[in-house]
Amino acid sequence: MKAIVHKEQEGLNGLFYEDMDEPDVNTGQVKIKLKTGGMNRRDVALLHRHKPDQPPLIMGSDGAGVVEAVGEGVNNVKTGDEVVIDPSLGWQKNSEAPPEGFKILNMPDHGTFAEYITIPAENVEKKPEHLSWTEAGVLPLAALTGYRALFTRGKVQSGDTVMLPGIGSGVLTYILLFAKAAGARVIVTSRSEEKRQKALELGADVAIPTESDWKEELKDEQVDLLIESIGRATFNKSLGIIRKGGTIVTFGATTEDEVNIDIRKFFYGQFNLLGSTMGSHEEFKEMLAFVEKHQTRPVVDRIFSLSDYKEAFRYLRDSKNFGKIAFDIHS
Repeated sequence: MKAIVHKEQEGLNGLFYEDMDEPDVNTGQVKIKLKTGGMNRRDVALLHRHKPDQPPLIMGSDGAGVVEAVGEGVNNVKTGDEVVIDPSLGWQKNSEAPPEGFKILNMPDHGTFAEYITIPAENVEKKPEHLSWTEAGVLPLAALTGYRALFTRGKVQSGDTVMLPGIGSGVLTYILLFAKAAGARVIVTSRSEEKRQKALELGADVAIPTESDWKEELKDEQVDLLIESIGRATFNKSLGIIRKGGTIVTFGATTEDEVNIDIRKFFYGQFNLLGSTMGSHEEFKEMLAFVEKHQTRPVVDRIFSLSDYKEAFRYLRDSKNFGKIAFDIHS
């Protein structure tokens, strides 16, 4: 089968489009003929985390397709079922933090940027009927991350004002859609005027430049919940804009990981700072039900063929996207 494989060198130079053996299906597993694979920033990071002396690795964590075969003991799906893959492995029940043994699909396991994949049967669910294959394939990782950050950790309520610095990533576009469906008011920032306009078209109530004076721009707003994914470049601006007693949920750091804060300002403000990572399979099912109830459709920026892998990875690396990037595998 054809696949996007990383081997022998760190970074983009270690990416190849080549033949790999089709995977066998074992007890408790399903084999899926993939229709679509979805890209995440994690894919770019893995180009450096996966080392040259490690075995070749098929890339990708997101995907959707048709069940080709089922292993012994599998009864939740059958051959021919249309499914989406939950890339959160080893985390079935919702909990305060991932259990020991939790990992994200793709590294050390082979991923979804291939014609076929085998995965534990407990990590697949029926594809929402209203979604196209492309939309279903880009849904899982980012939508699950956004769902947990907004609802489980952030506990958003109808009428809350939610702020999303750096709109444009897959996760933040999902959070924008989810927050609006939940009845929240949404403020976004971006350095790109085009991305700010796209966010307003998606339903954002306010869009301001990331480099602007947030306190001046938002002097008539009260921010209850802020989802922080940028890191050092914006963290203190984020801390300075939420209301006293408000909450920041952070799930990523596209700039530097380490931040310095004024701890006295923090405790006088009675702020809440919460971390979030991915989510459980229980939340994955809740997210799918939410998406079906509200007929939510992912924002798809571009679709690539597997053979255009380097262009796709560069496009994501350079943050050119607004929304999700997909690989068309079996159209």
